Amino acid sequence: MSAEVDLKVLTALGRRLDDRPEGCKGATIREVLMPGLLKIRDKQGRLAPFVLNRAQREFQSRCGHKNIVLKARQLGLTTYVAGRFFLQTITRPGTLSVQVAHDQRSAEEIFRIVHRFLENLPERLRKGALVTSRENARQIVFPRLDSGYRVETAADPNAGRGLTIRNLHCSEVARWPRDAAGTLASLRAAVPTDGEVVLESTPNGAGGCFYDEWQRAEVTGHVRHFFPWWWEPVYRREGVVAGELTEEERDLVKRYGLDSGQIAFRREMRANFGTRAAEEFAEDAHSCFRASGECVFDMAMIEARLASRPEAVEHRENGRLQVWWPPQTGREYVIGVDPAGGGADGDFACAQVIERSTGLQCAEWHGHCTPTELARRSAELAREYNGALLAVERNNHGHAVLAQLATSEAYENVYRTGGQAGWLTSAATRPRMIENFAAVLRAAPQLFSSIRLLKECRTFVRHADGSTAAASGAHDDTVMAMAVALAVRAECAGRVAKAETVGVGVL
Repeated sequence: MSAEVDLKVLTALGRRLDDRPEGCKGATIREVLMPGLLKIRDKQGRLAPFVLNRAQREFQSRCGHKNIVLKARQLGLTTYVAGRFFLQTITRPGTLSVQVAHDQRSAEEIFRIVHRFLENLPERLRKGALVTSRENARQIVFPRLDSGYRVETAADPNAGRGLTIRNLHCSEVARWPRDAAGTLASLRAAVPTDGEVVLESTPNGAGGCFYDEWQRAEVTGHVRHFFPWWWEPVYRREGVVAGELTEEERDLVKRYGLDSGQIAFRREMRANFGTRAAEEFAEDAHSCFRASGECVFDMAMIEARLASRPEAVEHRENGRLQVWWPPQTGREYVIGVDPAGGGADGDFACAQVIERSTGLQCAEWHGHCTPTELARRSAELAREYNGALLAVERNNHGHAVLAQLATSEAYENVYRTGGQAGWLTSAATRPRMIENFAAVLRAAPQLFSSIRLLKECRTFVRHADGSTAAASGAHDDTVMAMAVALAVRAECAGRVAKAETVGVGVL
């Protein structure tokens, strides 16, 4: 009978988690249950009651049905959300809670937190009302409540499919792989209108899925939560701060009350992390995005162009093809093509049309398709633009696209080098392509009008080893297609100049 009684007590508490009954000294039932039922590992690795820190208390006080959290690292928000959802799972029948991590290691760590909650519950509950029928590396099921708890990874595009999720936590969204926006849309579709959603991340460049979600929070009805690094008490170094405070440091002391120990920590953190300090230890909700990621392109120039760019004059194929400048008689064009991948679940393919003499972006095709479909679309676009020179990146899937262009499409004006069709992006050519694009964008931003391209430029970063690529969770298909188009244009201009010097024509 005790299990049935406990079950009734738990479900009664679940209906009143945010009530403040007499006898709780102004606290909610949730605030009483968290330290009373749940155990965590503290900063010293000791098992301790779950007493909330400053960031956790602030989030709890402002938490809505839909939330987005921008934060410095290691403030305990993932632990808080795990505790919040665990309580709701064990007190509200029919509840499925899902936490989605950006990688497998993080998913395993989150599940350890949740499993620790379970194994440290009172034995009477664990063997009675909260007995489990399934426990594995991803899932806990409470059959008496018909409730469950799952931890997934964003690498699984089918995460959440076929489920009804009452509580959804998406962790480190800015670092989700593949099509982060698509994965997030699939998960959200599984949450009913009265469910609870938390999107949470440290920043990772001024672009990508999480950045877009943060910017659109007011429109989408998400409560914004921002937590800077100094909300974590351990982020300090004892001792006297050497030298005079900088103007920036004086401003932080004046505005936020930072003390000398926090300023000392900030100096050490900036010395150790360099330009990544603003990403790992966010100080405000604006500079942390702009400073993070070591963007290859001129960020100020990109932002200015995004604010002033013209709208496309024509949209086709549900927006996959956008046209800003239709073909003009007598003009020559170059089309750069990044085949990327194939099929609906692959990476995006892209074709960028530029005017040969000026480099002006005229049109952009962007979408999922097979190599055969991409060859057809590219050939159609090239014919429309006065028989444009078609420069297909021949790496990987490019070989199949080039083969289709030569056979099925019989398109002859294809870029060739060294006797081979297609442009080869290699360790030697890639840096020159990117630097050439960056230089053109810096000198003449008015040449570029695509919002997709400009947003990808914002998240195209330089890594510690000097290589360049899209930040985690972002894409670079439009960037690479444009880089190919501009590189071929520059090469063609060089051939013309050389031919004029020696007094011969150019084929």
